Amino acid sequence: MAKAPLQENATRDLAQFAATLQFEAIPCEVIEKLKLLALDGIGCCIFGATLPWTRKVAELVKNEGGRPVASVFGSGCKSSISQAVLVNSTAGHAFELDDIHRESILHPNSLAVPVTLAFGEAHHLSGREMITGMAAGYEVGTRIGNAATMSLFFRGFHPQGTSGVFVAAATAGSMLHLDAARMQQALGIAGSQAAGLMAAQEGAMVKRLNSGRAAQSGVYAALLAQQGFTGIPDVVEAGYGGFLSSYSDQPNPARLTEGLGSIWEINHTGYKPYASVTSIHAALDALASLMQTHGLSADDIASVKVGVTSMTHLHCAWPYKAQGVTAAQMNLYYGLAVMAIEGAAFVQQYAENRLRDPRILNFISRVEARVDPELDAMGPAFRHAARVAVLTCDGREFHEEALYRRGSPENPLKPEEVVHKFRNIAGACLADAQVDRIVELTEQLDRLDSVEELAKLLGARY
Repeated sequence: MAKAPLQENATRDLAQFAATLQFEAIPCEVIEKLKLLALDGIGCCIFGATLPWTRKVAELVKNEGGRPVASVFGSGCKSSISQAVLVNSTAGHAFELDDIHRESILHPNSLAVPVTLAFGEAHHLSGREMITGMAAGYEVGTRIGNAATMSLFFRGFHPQGTSGVFVAAATAGSMLHLDAARMQQALGIAGSQAAGLMAAQEGAMVKRLNSGRAAQSGVYAALLAQQGFTGIPDVVEAGYGGFLSSYSDQPNPARLTEGLGSIWEINHTGYKPYASVTSIHAALDALASLMQTHGLSADDIASVKVGVTSMTHLHCAWPYKAQGVTAAQMNLYYGLAVMAIEGAAFVQQYAENRLRDPRILNFISRVEARVDPELDAMGPAFRHAARVAVLTCDGREFHEEALYRRGSPENPLKPEEVVHKFRNIAGACLADAQVDRIVELTEQLDRLDSVEELAKLLGARY
């Protein structure tokens, strides 16, 4: 006998929301947030398109070919929508710069932005349609991630590759103007394609590809549903073999539709000021604050003791072994070392030639991390929190607690800081005039009749 569903009609209700969402129903503040998230995601894609792992995926797509309707960012070439998003979403997640929705553990802009731009370019769609598609993807995908809880992560699954397929499918379905029934099938197809393992964080390029494959799977799901192909109609809530029952030991199905249409999960998305996994950002903030407040240099510090949550400890506090850029970006010890030595943890600090720097390795030996039960007891909302204690070489001891990392919704970056981040990373790849024009176009996104110029700028060779 089939097991009872975890929540009746959740997939149907999420599909109904995504299929019927209209631009006019999106609050003004959410529209402005989405425009800024789009700019941030575009910057991540631009920089990520230049990296070796993305180039390998782009070369694969070029060799395979595809109907040239959507730009492959940074290549000067076009391919099919599905092939373009495979590359472009890999680029968006290529350097740990993409946005973060804390509860769902998702980076939605590296999924939704490439999907909306590919469909927008191929089908001559407007900026309003792009914003609406992003909104549908963010709301559906993050809610499914919320319901999966951290249990999905603790079981070893990569949320970007698993829950991420729903971001992409709902986004693609919106761009295709699927009705509710076909949107439900799109989600049902996408859920069967969910994949991604967290062991990839310890040095593998495939972590980046998990995002690209999730985006591509979402596109395929929507295109197939458009043709009448069917998926699992209750894919999210099915008691046996459904997404939540299969991927999570402790799902919270109430989070699927709670406040749907009135509480916007988009507003709970934050930005990354550091080019590293979000879980270590609060610790980086705390160490930077201590050093600035007390005028300390790395040479003044005898030891650093860090208290973090169980999730951050599992995710990031494994022994650093210089296994590659990905591993460095995911590692608490490496991040604290470069912050102490250089006062930054951005693109330059994670260059390949820095990973075995003797000074960084020396500082790592002075760092100790542990699980702080008090932070765990505060609940999932504080899973990024950290407590840092610094002992100086002359015997002084300083303490700092960071409950909300810089860039989180509770401690937000200003819009001009997000624009500055974009200019910093995009300016390394594009001419100033191109950077200025992309900023201008995203600011006007809700008034653009077509996103083709934006896609063309991103598709130029750089």
